[in-house]
Amino acid sequence: MPLRERLPDRARVRSLLWRSVRACLPAALTLLIIAAVVAGGAFGYRWLTGSDRFAVAEVEVRGARALPASEVERVLSPAYGQNVFRVSLEAIERRLRAEPWIASASVRRSLPDRLVVELEEKRAAAVAELGGLYLVDEHGRPFKRADVGRGEASGLLVVTGIDRAEFRRSPTEAAARIRAALDAARVYREGGRPPLGEVRHDAHRGITLYTRRPVAAIRLGHVPGAGAVRRRLAAFDAAWAALSPGERQAASTYHLDRDGMPLRVTVGFNARGTNPWPE
Repeated sequence: MPLRERLPDRARVRSLLWRSVRACLPAALTLLIIAAVVAGGAFGYRWLTGSDRFAVAEVEVRGARALPASEVERVLSPAYGQNVFRVSLEAIERRLRAEPWIASASVRRSLPDRLVVELEEKRAAAVAELGGLYLVDEHGRPFKRADVGRGEASGLLVVTGIDRAEFRRSPTEAAARIRAALDAARVYREGGRPPLGEVRHDAHRGITLYTRRPVAAIRLGHVPGAGAVRRRLAAFDAAWAALSPGERQAASTYHLDRDGMPLRVTVGFNARGTNPWPE
C-alpha cells in the first residue's frame, strides 16, 4: 500500500489536535493567571515597600505616662523615614519591653505613614531601700532605680529592712518581704489613721510601721496575714483613742508585737514628753 494511503486522515488529525488544545486550555489559562498574579504581586510589593508615600512620618504613642518622652523617642527614632511595611513591629515591641517602665507593648501600622504604639506601664507601689532607692511594683518586685531628681520617689511609701546583699542572695524571698510590708500598709490605710512614711520589714523583728505626723513606730511583729494585721491594728486604734492629743504627740512607739490574750499594747514615750523625730 502506498505511504500516502497509510497516513492518517488530515481531518481526523485536525480534530484530534483541536480536542487536545481544548483539553489543555483551562490549565494553560490557570497558569497564565497565576503567573500574572505573581508578577503583579511582586510589582505591587516592590512598589509598596519602596514608595516614599509609605515612609513613616508619625508615631502615635498611647499609654506613656511615667516613661519619659525622650526615652520613647530614643526607642522609636529608628522607625522614622523607613517604609511602613519594612519596619519590624516585633523588633520595636522587644525594644519597648526592655524599658524598665514597660509591662507590655504592641505596635500596629496605620496607613499610609503612621505607627500606633500601645503601652502598658508598670505602677510603682513604693520605693525599697536596697542599697539605693528602687521602685517596686505591687508584687514587691523592684523594676528600676528611682530617679529622685525627676521625682519618681515623691509621695511613695519607703520600704526598708532588706539590704542589697539579702536581695541579691534571695530576690524571691526579698520580694515576698516587700509584698508583706505593702500588704500591712494597705490594711493600715483602711482606717482613718495617721499617714505612713515608712514600713520596715526586718527578718528578725517583723514589720514596723512608721507614721509621718505625729512620727511614731507601730511594731506589728511577724504577722501571718491581713487578718492578723487587722487584729493588731484594732488594738492600736484602742490605744490611740485612749490617749490625749498631747500624749499622741509624745508617743514614740506602739508595741503590738507582744502576743497574748487579750493582745497587749505597750506605748513608749520619749523622756522629754515630746516626740524628738522631725516631721
